[in-house]
Amino acid sequence: MKRVLYLIAAGIFGIVTTEIGVIGLLPHIAAHYAISIAKAGWLLSAFALVIAFFAPFVVFLIKQYNRRKLLLLVMVVFTLANVLSAFATNFYTLLIIRVIPAFFHPVFWSIGLSFASATAQPGKAARGVSIVFGGFTLASVVSVPLATFIAGSINWQAAFLLFALFNAIPLIGLWKWLPDFQNTIAVSKQSPLTLFRKKTLWINLVTALFMIAAMFSTYGYSAAFLEEVTLLNDTQISLLLLVFGLTGMLGNWVAGMAMSHHKRTTTLVFILLLALIHVLIYGWGNVAVAMVILLIFWGFIHTAGFLISNITVTSSALEHQEFINSIFTSCGNLAVTLGSFTGGLWITHFGLEALPLSSIVLLLIAVLSILLTIFLTKNSKL
Repeated sequence: MKRVLYLIAAGIFGIVTTEIGVIGLLPHIAAHYAISIAKAGWLLSAFALVIAFFAPFVVFLIKQYNRRKLLLLVMVVFTLANVLSAFATNFYTLLIIRVIPAFFHPVFWSIGLSFASATAQPGKAARGVSIVFGGFTLASVVSVPLATFIAGSINWQAAFLLFALFNAIPLIGLWKWLPDFQNTIAVSKQSPLTLFRKKTLWINLVTALFMIAAMFSTYGYSAAFLEEVTLLNDTQISLLLLVFGLTGMLGNWVAGMAMSHHKRTTTLVFILLLALIHVLIYGWGNVAVAMVILLIFWGFIHTAGFLISNITVTSSALEHQEFINSIFTSCGNLAVTLGSFTGGLWITHFGLEALPLSSIVLLLIAVLSILLTIFLTKNSKL
């Protein structure tokens, strides 16, 4: 089953590269279609908004269908969409082609993560999930710089064809080795919509929302911070962000092991360490040598937040894993939007050098949410 998990991780890599790799193509697409960079940005925004608002509904509608066929269908859709994107004749055609696979994105996420959790050995579900999340981590590291390089060296259409290849490879592997399965876990006879009655789910969603928002409040503007506050050049920034992502892959693995044994403790330690890193960045962000060291530890801690947030939410409803994973997908996309908005607002009012403090404020809200969960768990049945 580990081979299948790595193939699912490769599929995650393909769909995430499709989603965020376009960031590196926006200037080239804007120039090609003679539109503004802001308008071209809808290729990213529309994709994320579709996921945020439709993920739970899509997963709820496909609950009766064969899971193997669904995973293969998603890979086919993403492969074809990327090929068609390379040959789009105008911007609006490209936008429509981009939006279609966004509806299928949460299907692969929810089924893949549920499969990883359900097929793991007892007590090691988090490790299986961490393997799948490795695909996301790798995509977040290489997709944008790789797309930028291909677009600059050849053209942006070639980058879309490369994205298609990244989806076609796991498609072939999953077609050959993925077992036929309808459901990976025992499903409750109750409707998954009953999950919304759980107080713990709502509190855990708030926790995850503010954890991920805190991560992106500063990280979303990290390149600008390193340029204007740390005074690094483009080459140095690109290299450091690559190191940031690579150390994040190790952090993702460590978090998977820790969450298998101590979920709440690991979550609190993660928040504490992330807050500490942001305090140090606030104090030493203008010192280049210090920032190089801090970025290594920042990447290690930061990337683990996705896995920790996912397990925090999905532990609320073990009987409806696919549906709860789709809810997490929506929550994660909304959190990125909230984090980016908060960071931008903070910069406007307090300046770029004070940006790390915005993440600390958001992390404090996440801690309050965890404390509320502990209080309610001890004093009532949830």
